[in-house]
Amino acid sequence: MKSFNFLIAILVVFGVLGVCNGGALRKNFYKSSCPQAEQIVQNITWKHVASNSTLPAKFLRMHFHDCFVRGCDASVLVNSTANNTAEKDAIPNLTLAGFDVIDEIKTQLENTCPGVVSCADIVALAARDSVSFQVSFI
Repeated sequence: MKSFNFLIAILVVFGVLGVCNGGALRKNFYKSSCPQAEQIVQNITWKHVASNSTLPAKFLRMHFHDCFVRGCDASVLVNSTANNTAEKDAIPNLTLAGFDVIDEIKTQLENTCPGVVSCADIVALAARDSVSFQVSFI
């Protein structure tokens, strides 16, 4: 029984290592193409989170909903047209919020580094930075 438990533990460890290797993900992805990108996202995100403590949950939920069906592609940001109902207007997404902050981040990034930072990365970075905001209770 001990050897069976050990074998299961080894399989779980190797399974987790194989799944959680991070692929090509890395910090500072935009270091050379838009060095200020992560700082811009963090500054704007933290500015809004400082005055609205519900935003971290909202951004985390937005990121989850964006990634849920077909991967993280920022499709949750696309508006509907006369001929197409967008993912943003699907019933589960009608209660998503924080789009105004994402738009502010997108505008600042486009002014700084036009056409460089992907919308999917903006949603992911805003989610990351919002939940890492430190609230001080002084």
